[in-house]
Amino acid sequence: MKSKSSNVNDTNHLNKEENKNQPKREISSPSTLDSRFNQTLRNVQGIPGKVLLTRRADPIDDLSTPERSPTFGRSFSESDTGTSDHVQNPMEVEDPSTGKSNNGNVNKLKSSTSNIENTSKEAHKSPIGTRATDSARVTKFTKELSAPTVILERLRELAWSGVPPYMRPTVWRLLLGYAPPNSDRREGVLRRKRLEYFDCVAQFYDIPDTERSDDEINMLRQIAVDCPRTVPDVTFFQQVQVQKSLERILYTWAIRHPASGYVQGINDLVTPFLVVFLSEYLEGSVDDWSIANITPEKISDIEADCYWCLSKLLDGMQDHYTFAQPGIQRLVFKLKELVRRIDEPVSKHIEEQGLEFLQFAFRWFNCLLIREIPFHLVTRLWDTYLAEGDALPDFLVYIFASFLLTWSDKLQKLDFQEMVMFLQHLPTNAWTHQELEMVLSRAYMWHSMFNNCPSHLAS
Repeated sequence: MKSKSSNVNDTNHLNKEENKNQPKREISSPSTLDSRFNQTLRNVQGIPGKVLLTRRADPIDDLSTPERSPTFGRSFSESDTGTSDHVQNPMEVEDPSTGKSNNGNVNKLKSSTSNIENTSKEAHKSPIGTRATDSARVTKFTKELSAPTVILERLRELAWSGVPPYMRPTVWRLLLGYAPPNSDRREGVLRRKRLEYFDCVAQFYDIPDTERSDDEINMLRQIAVDCPRTVPDVTFFQQVQVQKSLERILYTWAIRHPASGYVQGINDLVTPFLVVFLSEYLEGSVDDWSIANITPEKISDIEADCYWCLSKLLDGMQDHYTFAQPGIQRLVFKLKELVRRIDEPVSKHIEEQGLEFLQFAFRWFNCLLIREIPFHLVTRLWDTYLAEGDALPDFLVYIFASFLLTWSDKLQKLDFQEMVMFLQHLPTNAWTHQELEMVLSRAYMWHSMFNNCPSHLAS
């Protein structure tokens, strides 16, 4: 009887024999799941642990974001995964030192792959992303949010695939821990936290410059310079009152977080919160909004919510914004390693051209892709960010690898200067929810493959 490892070798040998009779083609294209799986299989050979790869004829364009978050083990119920009749020729990669099987991990990846395919048709029906507004999902959200105490794990699982826009303010406050899960305490806690923010503004912002240190004056000036540059493509953010709100939030946050202070890029991170919490009072397109239509009292409440949610978000990634930003540098290194594992040809080409990942990916981590995609897609992306919770920094690596490898074939044809220009002005202006869901789907899939063998991303 042959051992499992010999069976794998036989399978690889047969595949090689079949390939001899086939016309040559490029193997690095991300356009088909088959080529990506085959390439990833080669890259993960020898990694401790075991990964199940499945070959399918369906293109990767049929993928859609799965129901569950990577944070929750990528496991699904039967109703989520559907049938597996379409899955053929599973290939296993085992730990070469032990040869042991791990059916649990295999089933998780098989389930995630099946779920990705089964949900794909939904995401393609509408350019705005039907998964966030599907009636069954809205019912699930309504049920969770109407409970006396919200079960945050269930809410995270739902939010990972998108939140209905009108529920987003409530869901985001809960996911970030700003609003308590207990509905009886929620109103009182929000009132108290908003009053605390008002006190901070009065103490730190609404004072003359004569009462500030030189460093504080310089920081306030830098914030005042950066606010008009924030999301310049969206006219709403050019309103003077909006910029004043941004300035108050950023300066108050910086004064209360002296370990980092204000760092350029944090101004971008306020904008999703500002839009989401304003959406409770304004309707229609963001470009048509006027903050003058909201009372000063409501504006103060919105500012307070933005301040506390920004604080909660950055609490989980403090070293991203301290001196030299070591957290970001560490994640850029992990991104480089992950891209090398997934797509060696493009990784090798980037290295041969002398392009460093820090030269383009630093901004991605610093601003969480806000400057790289159309602003109308940002809140959908942030649904997934906030659903990840404390695991967000590590999962960003997978999202950004998926984002970069969207242009794998294109990048391999560019020289150093062309790559720099291309990566600084990525062609995402016409992106819809469909392209974003594709990025998240690939990130989900790759995390499912690699999350049980973390040594490949050791820093």
